[in-house]
Amino acid sequence: MRGRLKNYCVFKDSPLPVIVERKVKKKVIVGLLILSFASRSTALCSRCHFYSPHFLETARLAHHTLREYLTTHRNLFPRADMEMAETCLTYLNSDQAKALPAKRQPDLSSMPFLKYCSRYWGIHGKRELSDGVISLAMDLLDEYENHVTANSLFEQILDEDDSLEANSSLFDGLHCVSFFGIVDVMTVLLGMNSCDANRGDSAGITPLIWAVRGGEPEAVELLLRQEAVSPDKPDNGGMTPLLWAAINGRGSIVGQLLDRQDINPDKPDNEGGTPLSWAAANGHVSVVKQLLDRRGVNPDKPDNEGSTPLSCSAMNGHESVVKQLLDRRDVNPDKPDNEGSTPLSWAAASGNESVVKQLLDRQDVNPDKPDNKGKTALLWAAARGHEPVVKQLLDRQDVNPDKPDNEGSTPLSWAAANGNESVVKQLLDRQDVNPDFPDNEDKTPLSCAAANGHVSVAKQLLGRQDVNPDKPDNEGSTPLSCAALSGHELVVKQLLDRQDVNPDKPDNEGSTPLSCAAMNGHESVVKQFLDRRDVNPDYPDNDGRTPLLWAAANGNESTAKQLLDRQDVDPNRPDNEGETPLSLAAAGGHRSVVKQLLDRQDADPTDQTTRAVCIIRFPTLPKP
Repeated sequence: MRGRLKNYCVFKDSPLPVIVERKVKKKVIVGLLILSFASRSTALCSRCHFYSPHFLETARLAHHTLREYLTTHRNLFPRADMEMAETCLTYLNSDQAKALPAKRQPDLSSMPFLKYCSRYWGIHGKRELSDGVISLAMDLLDEYENHVTANSLFEQILDEDDSLEANSSLFDGLHCVSFFGIVDVMTVLLGMNSCDANRGDSAGITPLIWAVRGGEPEAVELLLRQEAVSPDKPDNGGMTPLLWAAINGRGSIVGQLLDRQDINPDKPDNEGGTPLSWAAANGHVSVVKQLLDRRGVNPDKPDNEGSTPLSCSAMNGHESVVKQLLDRRDVNPDKPDNEGSTPLSWAAASGNESVVKQLLDRQDVNPDKPDNKGKTALLWAAARGHEPVVKQLLDRQDVNPDKPDNEGSTPLSWAAANGNESVVKQLLDRQDVNPDFPDNEDKTPLSCAAANGHVSVAKQLLGRQDVNPDKPDNEGSTPLSCAALSGHELVVKQLLDRQDVNPDKPDNEGSTPLSCAAMNGHESVVKQFLDRRDVNPDYPDNDGRTPLLWAAANGNESTAKQLLDRQDVDPNRPDNEGETPLSLAAAGGHRSVVKQLLDRQDADPTDQTTRAVCIIRFPTLPKP
């Protein structure tokens, strides 16, 4: 067998067929060996200029001696990029690669060599272009649309903003080399009669847009010289070449495009975002300046959601861009979007302290302006826990620190609900904040903190003399009920330690805190209540359901056991419809709870329906 394989090389971890013919595939073997070394040495990565996030994801060192050797022998691969480009292209032109289906692959991660060659041959080729690379590239690009590498590259360079329905069916050779910026190959392709320099692929992306997205100014210049190329043609998302350049902060390309008379510098995409909006949102200061210096650009133009460039930059904390826009007289610094959120609201919600300061320094910005839901900048900052922003706003005389939103929730309520301890302290230190202010459902800040288990916030509120620790909401639920329902053991303990909290207070449906804990199976909370003498463990709600009945109905085995261990709990007590703990446990298929109840000497399974259900569902249990 060894003799028969003398002309073949086996690569067990290769995505190709494991046997590669040596005589025909010499370049591929060299390439696999290089990639094998590269996957074990970042030193080779450095020599080949591979320091990129994509490649380093797979780079691993096998042994320090290999790293030392390659570090001290820098000239092992004197023409590394050319070799890598030719290697990748040789593989992509091989019969094995051509035999792979051109349609979308299910998982490119299972084909790492194909994935790498498709994505990086152009990068290596551009760095060190040779006649061999050009020749191999032309062979590949001749029928590129029908090659698997077109799909492989297309999927790797697609952006999340591209159409989800896009595929590589129209992604041709010119699209590919425009992205890589290989001008020599582009020139050859553009000289062919069959080449359409303005054609979009399935995502509507033209060669010009691909050159822009790849950040290739020379390729952009070459395409702009073509009469057939429309420099303002958008893709399927309405995004023009200028807009893509602005998004990615390609200042030199933005300059190339703005020099054209046939470019609309303020053309929005399908969502209404202009080049300026996108540049501002991404904090590209120089591009923002380029666009603001251009006549025909509206610096205050809102997108479809009403967000202006200032709002976009404010929400992302781009201080320098905000300053550029605020220096303009034709920018409204307090302009709300469709939801009523102003640039200050966005900056406060995002915790962008320096931007908040810039906006608060303006006389024409209302620091207490609510959005359509009644939420002010202070409320947003308090809800998100942005302590420095909260301080800035509380230092203002024209900000109401207790202003509720449309649902009646104050900044304190939101901070308490989200457990923002330091913000709660800031607000409680104010004399003009009501620490017991109820919202439209009569939920107080304490109720909000208790429901979400925020122990430290609950402690702060319980330390106040002006907070009622037992105040019910519109449904009769007290802070204790809220904490018990969610199983917040420590908050329950805090409240039970109070003399002014009724541990057995029922809500409007008659459910006590114990019932709330039992129905959800919160064993440790149930134990706290059962240890109290002032809690009735068999208290029925308005439907006649006791804590045991709720535990049995929901299959909470441990909680049912806790209650059944009590002498003052009736295991046979029916609700208003005649259902007992046993009948509900059986109907729900809760075998362990049924067994517990049947093991009781005082459990009564004589009801015919209950007997039938138990026998049918649990034939192996003792017959009731």
